[in-house]
Amino acid sequence: MTHDIRSVHFIGICGTAMASTAAAMKEQGYLVTGSDEGVYPPMSTFLEARGITVLSPFDPANVPPNVNLVVVGNAMSRGNAEVELTLAGGLRYTSLPELLKEFFIRGKRSIVIAGTHGKTSTTSLLTWVFEHNGLNPSYMLGGVPNNLHQGARLTDSEWFIIEGDEYDTAFFDKRSKFVHYLPEIAIVNNLEFDHADIFDDLAAVKKSFAHFIRLVPNNGLLLANGDDPNLAGLLDVDFCPIKRFGLGDGNDLRATDIESGEQASSFLLGETTFTIPLLGDFNVRNAVAVVAASRAAGLSDEKIQAAFSAFKGIKRRMEVLGEEGGVTVIDDFGHHPTAIRETLLALRKKYSGRRLWAIFEPRSNTTRRNVFQAELADALGRADVAVVAEVDRLDRIPEAQRLNPEVLMTAIEDTGTRAAYLPTVDAIVGRVMDEAAEGDVVCVFSNGGFGGLHHKLLEALAG
Repeated sequence: MTHDIRSVHFIGICGTAMASTAAAMKEQGYLVTGSDEGVYPPMSTFLEARGITVLSPFDPANVPPNVNLVVVGNAMSRGNAEVELTLAGGLRYTSLPELLKEFFIRGKRSIVIAGTHGKTSTTSLLTWVFEHNGLNPSYMLGGVPNNLHQGARLTDSEWFIIEGDEYDTAFFDKRSKFVHYLPEIAIVNNLEFDHADIFDDLAAVKKSFAHFIRLVPNNGLLLANGDDPNLAGLLDVDFCPIKRFGLGDGNDLRATDIESGEQASSFLLGETTFTIPLLGDFNVRNAVAVVAASRAAGLSDEKIQAAFSAFKGIKRRMEVLGEEGGVTVIDDFGHHPTAIRETLLALRKKYSGRRLWAIFEPRSNTTRRNVFQAELADALGRADVAVVAEVDRLDRIPEAQRLNPEVLMTAIEDTGTRAAYLPTVDAIVGRVMDEAAEGDVVCVFSNGGFGGLHHKLLEALAG
């Protein structure tokens, strides 16, 4: 695929992974062009600094006449002007995951981190362990670790660490992205129903994960969460080595003696005590997986712990944005009920005795639907006060499938938590200003920008 490629055009170049890959292609001597809509920093300036001009809006004229390969972003669909030109002209095209596989992963030692939750946290921590110990890994993940300052990097290292997303690859390839990544070591953190726009039910999600697990070679290693009942039926394999990790009995790698402080957690694994600057049992379990993968790569427990001690966390994962008027504002990417619940439980430990607010924007393709109506109430009910914003693009969901805010409010209040449905950012800021008191902790959950709510809250609280 690669030998006769000279010119590459990226449709939807401003995504983090697309932009990073485009920059790496240019560094390797390819002629790179790209297009997108809604072009803005930081990716626009990232590309500009690397000599790549972003053409906007989408237009057939953006595609160079003699292009050898077109990379079609995951968000692109039929009807896009450049996609239509690519198909009508019989141009060679591919998805980003397939491009990564052929140009950057093949021939390297690939570690793929999969799971419904914890992918970004686990990938970030593992990448930092490798980086801190001089292994200079290539990596690609869905967040920005504070130690690394960027979400993706491509190097000449033998190691490639990548977040394995189960979402579909492209409009022309409905397989999960992670089936392209040639795992030598595969980590499967957990498995739950999600992505209701592409998976019909839990069985469909399990099938996709089963396909991923089948790709681990006999000289590789499968690391799987042994505490997750949804994974149990997928782990009876004999084609590759497997180790189960977790907190419960029966795991090959079991964390015990877990202790949680205000800033860190510690646990015993075998004869070694590890300490991580992260909170919650879910992060302890993630760390056990990181230890297992790092040991498999030849790193000692001492080197692993040294990296843990220097880890500075990840943007948008329980990230404290500031404190004004005695009120702490936290940003969290959580958008699945399990992630929201676990984050709130961890914050309860960190901020014991303080009133905890959960402000949630139903924005993902699953939480906009009523499939998690009861689970969201249970999760948000772990806060003292729960505020739910307007359900994003609700008109695009069939009426019978829509999340019902009224029903959700009633269910949250039945847990003993005060609840309010406040559609606008201004209304939410007003409610916090009216009711928040010194010592309160406000955690904002969204997988989008939430209309700048985080910083508007801090500005209002500052007076």
